[in-house]
Amino acid sequence: MSTTRPYPPGDLGPESGGASASAAPAAATPVGQIRRLRLAGTRGAVARGRDFARQALHDWGWLPAASADRRAAAEDVLLVVSELVTNACLHAEGPEELRLRCTSKVLRLEVSDLGAGSPAPRSPHRPGRPGGHGMFIVQRLCLDWGVVRHPDGTGKTVWAELAAPS
Repeated sequence: MSTTRPYPPGDLGPESGGASASAAPAAATPVGQIRRLRLAGTRGAVARGRDFARQALHDWGWLPAASADRRAAAEDVLLVVSELVTNACLHAEGPEELRLRCTSKVLRLEVSDLGAGSPAPRSPHRPGRPGGHGMFIVQRLCLDWGVVRHPDGTGKTVWAELAAPS
């Protein structure tokens, strides 16, 4: 696991600067906005999670993308959502909930599940082999990621943070 900032789910840590620190227009910076999607017991969780994230990105002004950098940032978010939800489906009895939290600097993705295992990039990474690339992709695309165990001992939340587009 890779994490240098083990903040609990929903806590992005201290936000540097004030509201004037961002050069982006107010409509494109939904500071502190959280979106939740219940996935427990649903079919097509990966597609539903990706569609939910796409709609949030649209509502937050990331889409439609005005530049190649913004388009790449949105595509990275959708890929990481797909990987985290897929891992919960394959290795953790299915996802319980997907949460997205956007600040002026970071988009935090969280997938909660009831599984006992901990995701980790396969080491060594072997690009030519099928499977086992999900957490490697997450590690490469994200600023940081980690796992927080639920206090009651039933499951965990896997979180990942991506930089908001400039």
